This record gives sequence, structure tokens and C-alpha cells, in this order.
Amino acid sequence: MNFDQWMRASLDRVETALEHYLPGTDVAPAKLHEAMRYAVLGGGKRVRPLLCHAAGELTGAGSQQLEAASAALEMIHVYSLVHDDMPAMDNDDLRRGKPTVHVQYDEATALLVGDALQSQAFVALTADNGLSAAQQASLTRELALASGSVGMAGGQAIDLESVGRKLTRPELETMHRKKTGALLRAAVRMGALCGEAPDAAAMSALDAYAAAVGLAFQVVDDILDVTADSATLGKTAGKDAKDDKPTYVSIIGLDASRELAAQLGRDAHAALAPFGPRAGRLGELADLVVNRVH
Repeated sequence: MNFDQWMRASLDRVETALEHYLPGTDVAPAKLHEAMRYAVLGGGKRVRPLLCHAAGELTGAGSQQLEAASAALEMIHVYSLVHDDMPAMDNDDLRRGKPTVHVQYDEATALLVGDALQSQAFVALTADNGLSAAQQASLTRELALASGSVGMAGGQAIDLESVGRKLTRPELETMHRKKTGALLRAAVRMGALCGEAPDAAAMSALDAYAAAVGLAFQVVDDILDVTADSATLGKTAGKDAKDDKPTYVSIIGLDASRELAAQLGRDAHAALAPFGPRAGRLGELADLVVNRVH
């Protein structure tokens, strides 16, 4: 398969897995389950699940195991988006090209959707999914650390505290490595751990790749916030500047941000060198992330 065919096939598998692991609307409480499915299904770039599947190819991971891990990753990611969009956080009304959950339903439902998706992610990881008990424990730890106070939630806390402040570039990088990078790193690690456990050197190379891709993803997001429109983004364009949030564009400028994204893409490819052609999909995903600016 070429990359586009692989990506479409992987996305279909992810969507099927999410359908499987999310409670149906015929299960009470129906409104909550409907809202969870509204938030998760049929939208988004699915970068984290794709990274999970690509990393799993390096270690011979099975499809059933990767589907459970990728569904868990996406549910954690979407829970964070639902909460971030609420009035107490970023107060946004558009996500993935449709009304945010608190707009479509109400704030209380949106809060519960995020809570329930977080729990459901760990249900997926510990279900009858082909993962061994040791793998389930390892993946659960990876996902919990990446989404908690030393990862994604901590990064969001720093983000909220930094509104109206001029962060230094190292401070901004620290924030984004937690807020965005931690879950992207977990996606790569979890995919690899779904198969034959990689040795320390291989895991270190994957961590270096994930660090580059994770930061590139955020740099490109900052670029697109000032260069793309809301229809293209599927969320409100220009909101970071309006809310006086520190971004790479506001700190180092647009051209320097573009060059930084390109350099991070090169760093990602360099980190994959020990794997040779086997890491082709991961390299293509790095290009996909960086080339969103063009």
C-alpha cells in the first residue's frame, strides 16, 4: 500500500475500534453516551492513533492490540478537547467543523463527557483485546502519565497561567512538550509496546522521534492559527492572538516558526535512521505533520 492507502485503511480500523469501545446510545444514560459518540466519532485528524499504528508495525504488533491502544489514545485526546473548549478554559464554540459539545448539549454534559471518555479509555486498554496482562499494565501506565499532571493536564495548567504573559522560548517549549507532546510520545511508545518490546536503544530513538514530531505539531498549529481560516482548521482561527496566548509565532515570528517546523521534521527523520525502511510510515507521518503549513 502507498501512504494514502495505508492511512485510509488505518483510519477505518480506528473508527471501527472507537465504535466498538464506546457505549451505544441504547445503553443508559442515553444522552451521555450520545454526546460521547458525538465528540469522538466521524472527525479529527487521528494523528495519535496513526502514530500508534505506525510504531506498532516496527514491533510486529497485532491489529487487535493496536486498535485497543489507538482507541484509548483518541478517547483521552478528545476528552481533553471537550474540556479545553468549555467556558472555564478556552471558551470555544467550534471543534472539528461542528459545534463544541457544551454548545451542542450543555456545560454539565460536556464535563461528564470528558470524565467518561477518560475512564472509557482505560476500559478499552484492559478489555479482552489481545494484550497480555503485562502489556495492559505497561500501556495503562504510559497513558496515565501522559495525560496527567506531569503531562497533558499539567501543560494545560501552564497554558492557562500564561495567558497575557510573555513566556521565554524554553518556557513555551516546556508547556507544549507537556500539553501536546506527552500524548503524542505516548502514542508512539504504546504502539511499539503492543508488539515485541523494543530494547532501550530502540525506545530511545522512538522517544527522540516523538519529541520532534510532538513539538512540530504544536509549532504548525501556531502557524495555522494565523494563516488558515476557521473552515480549514475546523476550529476558530486567530483565537490564540485574540486571547493573548503565547505561541511560537508571537515569540519568534512566522518565518522562524516555519523554519523550526521544517527542522523538527528533519530531526524526526534522523531519529528514525537506526530502523531503516521499517520506519517508513513513521517518517511519512512526520512529513504529514510538518507539511500542514503548506
